[in-house]
Amino acid sequence: MTSHPAASLYQSAYERLRADLISGRIKPGTKLKIAEIARAQGVSAAGIREALSRLAAEGFAVAEPQKGYRVAPVSQDELQDLTHVRTHIENDCLELAIGAGDYSWEATILGASHRLSRISKDEQVEGLEPFGTRWRAAHYDFHFSLVAACPSNWFLRLREQLWWQSERYRSVSVALAGTDRDIQQEHSDLAEAVLARDAMLAKRLMEKHLARTAGALLNLSHF
Repeated sequence: MTSHPAASLYQSAYERLRADLISGRIKPGTKLKIAEIARAQGVSAAGIREALSRLAAEGFAVAEPQKGYRVAPVSQDELQDLTHVRTHIENDCLELAIGAGDYSWEATILGASHRLSRISKDEQVEGLEPFGTRWRAAHYDFHFSLVAACPSNWFLRLREQLWWQSERYRSVSVALAGTDRDIQQEHSDLAEAVLARDAMLAKRLMEKHLARTAGALLNLSHF
């Protein structure tokens, strides 16, 4: 069954808006003018309101009574809280995945780890923007591969929500290039611990990995 054209158009508008908010192309605190967005995307104002309502429910926008919507603000306190909660959820997913994962899951981790390392090296050699679009996609795939065997759909849904909120902070902050971290080694160590089924080590490494990212963002950002 094919989807209704209008429904597809509204879904596309929602996805574009969501990408703009996560990427920081629309800055935190910016007023989201429904009429302007509707004209730019060729969608009705009602469709944009529906998209913004969904984005507000996901925490990317804020509804203001009688005033419409703004891009959700960012703050150091929220980033610290987000990192704390994300660490717990990420590690719960890791532990469950390590207990339930099979050989196919292990192979997926190996493949995702290799792709991420190759893209990192390619971008260094070619002088491309560190943590560019290709790297971000491979980075997502790698981290998801670590927890993909988690049998709890609710944990995975919560993890996904926290991931994209964290990516929004990465996008609106100064690039992490130039820090003294060996992120490639951090990822390699994480993969090795998970594949060795060492849940305690994997969770300890994940906590350090996320804390280092949050610390770098706090030190480099101006929010």
